[in-house]
Amino acid sequence: MLSLVKSAAVQGIDAYIVKVECHLESGLPAVVMVGLPEGAVKESKERVGAAIKNSGYVFPQKRITINLAPADIRKEGSAFDLPIAIGILAATGLLKPDDLDDYLILGELALDGRLRPVKGSLPISMTGRDKKMKGIILPFENAREASMAKNLEVYPMKDLRQTVDFLNGDNLREPFFTNLDEVFHNTTEYAIDYSDVKGQENAKRALEVAAAGGHNIIMIGPPGSGKTMLAKRIPTILPDLTLEEALVTTKVHSVAGLLKHNQALITERPFRSPHHSISDAGLIGGGHIPKPGEISLAHNGVLFLDELTEFKKNVLELLRQPLEDGSVTIARAAMSLDFPAQMMLAAASNPCPCGYATDPGRTCSCSPALIQKYMSKISGPLLDRIDIHIEVPGVKYKELSSAPNGEKSAAIRQRIIKARKIQLRRFGDSAANFTNAGMGSRDIRLHCNIDDHGQELLKMAITRLGLSARAYDRILKVARTIADLENNESINPEYISEAIQYRSLDRKLWN
Repeated sequence: MLSLVKSAAVQGIDAYIVKVECHLESGLPAVVMVGLPEGAVKESKERVGAAIKNSGYVFPQKRITINLAPADIRKEGSAFDLPIAIGILAATGLLKPDDLDDYLILGELALDGRLRPVKGSLPISMTGRDKKMKGIILPFENAREASMAKNLEVYPMKDLRQTVDFLNGDNLREPFFTNLDEVFHNTTEYAIDYSDVKGQENAKRALEVAAAGGHNIIMIGPPGSGKTMLAKRIPTILPDLTLEEALVTTKVHSVAGLLKHNQALITERPFRSPHHSISDAGLIGGGHIPKPGEISLAHNGVLFLDELTEFKKNVLELLRQPLEDGSVTIARAAMSLDFPAQMMLAAASNPCPCGYATDPGRTCSCSPALIQKYMSKISGPLLDRIDIHIEVPGVKYKELSSAPNGEKSAAIRQRIIKARKIQLRRFGDSAANFTNAGMGSRDIRLHCNIDDHGQELLKMAITRLGLSARAYDRILKVARTIADLENNESINPEYISEAIQYRSLDRKLWN
């Protein structure tokens, strides 16, 4: 007696079809599972046995062999509980084998037969759609998420008995439906706004330029100057997610198991702010079976690293490749996975251990050697990958005591949207990254032409500041973004001058 049930598993942020084969034969009662099952999958035979009995069915007293194909890929998670239970019941003749071929089945079983939610239902449903499956059967809690994949019927179930009745045609029901356009076009309202920030007009301008061109930025200033407050408001000025961006972002969070209860789609740009004690695997991703890290969870959003110099140096150095490529490659002996990491890095740091090296109102107690050692935790190659360095001074009492009257985030966002549209026309929507920050050497030569006056400014900056070739390119990219904000095709000398001012760490303002 043999049965075949189709399920799926996640690898990276994509899914692949897993065929659950169940074979029953005479012999001593036993359940043997093959196909490289990991811990949670191996334990499923106990959950499945109890769920079948507590649902009112007879668990076959036979030798049961369960194969998870393809057998050369490790399987993990509890999503195979339901397809294994269905496979065993189908092998006993309780289900019609022909009706199983049209559906992907997944779900974790409680001991009483109820279904519990699983991770990765969106990438799994998208794979089912691409493989021309008729529908997917899964727990109720995953229905809204799975329904984001169009052209695939979604059938949520509460327990094992309800699933068996449905597959036997005794429990006919309409597929679950969610209006994708209605979910996606919900207006995003933020509880915070840039008008809340008093003073810091230079920093706000730098953040506007960074957001317009997708540039990475680091803010240097004393404690209490508002660096964290400024960074948290970056998503309020970024353009809304496109549908494609929202789906990819949701896939990453779904695989990581971070979607909120009944959340169908992530429609706001992510803002991730990990603690400085984070490990390299927590930031970049990893594990025995690799999972996305904070840098991938910030895909299409903002990764904020507060107190940058407090992060372990080896962890910070791992950022260099993702910042350059927009993706993370995690290699293991058995597999190599790519996770998306196209995000905007915002970092903040004190200028010295005591924090007051750049504050004219406070006395710094740190020696030059101590300051140099403190700042050297941020390597030159990493700094070269951060386009904008801006000093954030302490806020004066006059500004603190005044009523908030700064420009609102909505007004800043409109200027950024216009600048992004210019970049989209320039690079085309088929480009992997259509912002100025993603320009390569060829794009810089093509789109960043400057006159003789601008060349003299750059020559002077390179000579006096000792900037690297990568920093030279960064200045041109930022100047291109400033020109886009001004709706100017030409890069004027004043744009070059402003871009040079955004290399404050190269100029060592804390000396």
